[in-house]
Formats: sequence, C-alpha cells, structure tokens
Amino acid sequence: MGLFNKYDRGGFFDEMFDASGPRKHYKNVFRALDSMSPEQFQARRELAELTLINQGITFTVYGDAAGTEKSFPVDLLPRIIPADEWSQIERGLIQRVQALNLFLQDVYQDQRILNDGVIPRELIVGAPSFRRSFVGASVPGGVYIHVCGTDLIRDGDGTYCVLEDNCRTPSGVSYMLENRLILTRVLPNLFRENAVRPIEDYAFHLLEALRSFAPPGRDEPNVVLLTPGVHNSAYFEHAFLAQQMGIELVEGRDLFVDDNLVFVKTTKGRKRVDVVYRRIDDDYLDPLVFRPHSMLGVTGIVNAYRTGNVALANGIGTGIADDKAVYPYVPEMIRYYLNQEPILAQVQTFMGWRQDDLRYMLEHASELVFKATNESGGYGMLMGPQASKSEIDDYLEKVKADPRGYIAQPLISLSRSPCFVENGFEGRHVDLRPYIVCGRDKVTIVPGGLTRVALQKGSYVVNSSQGGGSKDTWVLTDRASTMHQEMNGMSQTMSM
Repeated sequence: MGLFNKYDRGGFFDEMFDASGPRKHYKNVFRALDSMSPEQFQARRELAELTLINQGITFTVYGDAAGTEKSFPVDLLPRIIPADEWSQIERGLIQRVQALNLFLQDVYQDQRILNDGVIPRELIVGAPSFRRSFVGASVPGGVYIHVCGTDLIRDGDGTYCVLEDNCRTPSGVSYMLENRLILTRVLPNLFRENAVRPIEDYAFHLLEALRSFAPPGRDEPNVVLLTPGVHNSAYFEHAFLAQQMGIELVEGRDLFVDDNLVFVKTTKGRKRVDVVYRRIDDDYLDPLVFRPHSMLGVTGIVNAYRTGNVALANGIGTGIADDKAVYPYVPEMIRYYLNQEPILAQVQTFMGWRQDDLRYMLEHASELVFKATNESGGYGMLMGPQASKSEIDDYLEKVKADPRGYIAQPLISLSRSPCFVENGFEGRHVDLRPYIVCGRDKVTIVPGGLTRVALQKGSYVVNSSQGGGSKDTWVLTDRASTMHQEMNGMSQTMSM
C-alpha cells in the first residue's frame, strides 16, 4: 500500500495533485516516496528530528506554560514550484519591493503620494509605525527595506496572491536554509532525480547587499548583526545568520557611540561598525530617541545614523510599509511610482477606518478573518468562520474601540500540500514566504522561500507560534521543466 493511497484533495487546490493524479513537476518525487512503507518514511522523519535537535533549530513561543523552546517541525515532502511559475513570482516581488521602497522614500521626504490624494494622509501620519521625526532624513541609496519577507498564498484557482509584506525584521530564512540541509541528508536521492535550484548562497547575497550601504570611504566595511538576545523568539536565526555571513553577533551592550561613530567592543579594543543588520524593532533601538528605558538598543546610534556614519538595515520607519491598513494601497503605489500594473494579485481587504467597510466587518464577522494592523506572528487574529459567537462579540468590541487598528479579509481557500500524518499523507494548508534582498544597485531573491504549513487538521494558521510547521521549497530549473515535459510525452507515446 503506497503512502498516498488514501490521499484526498478535499476540494482545495492541491500543490501536488490535480484530478488526474500527481502534477508533472511532482512525478519523480511521487514515485520515490510512494514506493516507501510507512515504517521506512517514519525512520527518515526520526532522522530529521534528530538533526533538528542536534542543530539546535528552535524557536520561542511566548506565554507557553509548557516551556518556551520548541523544535521547528519539518514535513519531508518538499513543495515544488516550476520554473515558469517562479519567474512570475520573482518579477512580481521585485516590482512590489521597488514600489514599497519608493513609497518609504516619498513619505519621509516630499510626500507626493499623500499630496496627490492617492493614499489618505491621515492613514499614514496617524499610524504608530510612522516616524515623524525622520521626515526629511536621508538614508543610504534611498533604500529603506533591505530584507523583505512577503507572504504569498494560492487561492482556490491556484492563483498566487500577496497576503502581506514583512518589511521590519522578517524572520524564518534560517529555517528555509536548514530545511534544505535536512532534506539533502535524509532524502538525498530526490535531489539526484530533480534539477533543484540552490539556495545556499543566501548569506553571501545578504552580506554583499549590506556591505554596499557602508559609508563612503570604508573599503572593508564592518557589518554586525544586532540581536535582542537569547530570549528572543528568533535568536537561533540571528546566531545562524551571523555565523553564515562570518560577522559578529552583538547585543546592544556590545556597541557604543563616540563622536557619532559606532564601535563594537573587542578583546583588542574598539572597532568601528559601518553597517548594523538589526533584528530589533524601532522602539528599542535607541533610548535617547525611542523608549527611554530600553536596555536592548544602543545609546546614540540614531544620531550616528542621521549623520551618515552608519547604515541600519532595515531602515528606521519601515513599519509603515507593512502596516496592514496600508497593504490595500500597494497596487496603487505600483501604478503611481512605476507606471505599471501589479504582477501579483492581492486579497480583498476591508479597512476598519472606513465607515462602509467597518459596517460590513461588523455585520459579516462570522465570514471574515480579522487582523490587528500592527501585530505579526499570527497574534491578534480572529478566524470568524471558526470562532464562537462570544469570541466574535468580544473581538468586535476591540474593533469598535479602535477601527484604524483592524482589517478584515474573506477566508481564502488556501492551497494544500500533502503532509505525513501517522501512516500516510493528508492535505494541510500552506503559504510561501520568499526572501527579497535589496542592495544599492540590485534586488536578489533566492529561488524558493519558507513554505509554512498549518499542521493542525482544518487550520488555516501557518505561523510557527500558532502550531505551524514548514517544508523545503524547491524551484526547478528550466531544464527540469523540459525534462518533465519530455518524460510526460514519452509516457504518453508508450501508452498509445
């Protein structure tokens, strides 16, 4: 009996199967895995789990009474994207991040898009993430977003749609890299039979991009990664990326500012820092400018940033670009700044600050997914179709008290992918987070991303903090697409 013998697509768009069987770009993987017994596959799962433990691949769940440190579940069946699909995704993401960077440069400089009424001024200047004190400040290369993780979903027709942009401190890229490492160890034969594009050079591209923003005259720029510390949910990733890039992992107490220059303390004395890849939110970055009692940041670093003596990635104030109430206007940004039509679709969104939208949200709450505009990680959500009446009523009180702080979207029939459960595969909902790296002169996207999985049956919430897992994401080369087409044609000829 094969591992997919009882697999049911369940009426959703399935990444691996269509009505006639496995999709052509999955056929090699299907043959390899379906020939295994549940015991053989389970042995590989146990090897993967052991690798996770040995590598220390964990994340922190805040408020979990059972313990904060958890290993990140990995499903061993990869999510595969053909070359032509990836080409469209890549073009759409580059278009999107270019527009978002132009938007940030504009709202902190001339504010043309606000003056022209394309985006309501009050929506921007009244947002908690908008940094008024940085209006008029310039940033190196005019780039605010150096690293972006944009979440994509596929709807019931298989259309890729942007769900949200993560422009402040996007996380998860270390799991993308580790997932690939785990699969090459646990199922190496799969890579011999499929032409999968590599992702291992992500750290190289990231370091190259960061170094490009160093102050003038710094021929050998010193880049550091600033972490809040070991208790942060993404600390494993901070340490992993610093190690992969060959740069120092520092906390705020390791840095100091002297005469508007940033230095790191070393055993050989102080050493100047040119670029800080920060994994700390604006509010904790500098107690002289933001929260005065913050112990995580560096006193005076904002002044050094203002004078151009250090680059910060991502730039201060990027939060307004991933404010969920601003998300509905990204297509208009693309048209306004680039004079192009959006390549990637978006999800219909109702905004609480609009009276008509708010009325619809309140009247149709049981049909909608609500999100707090400045929350992330799956926090601050209400899944209306799966919530009780009392949960909905309580949540709507918060919406009515702060309409600007909430949006709502229809529940999209997210695509599903097979995940191994007990003795076989069952469909689970997935999304995709590709990582976009912006240098001074180019945008790089490694071919793939983090496919997140809602492991609980029937759940639509893929976040790791809410019980989600992940998959390795394969982007096939053009050669692979051609090979699959040729093999498909040969099999059809032989069957005639």
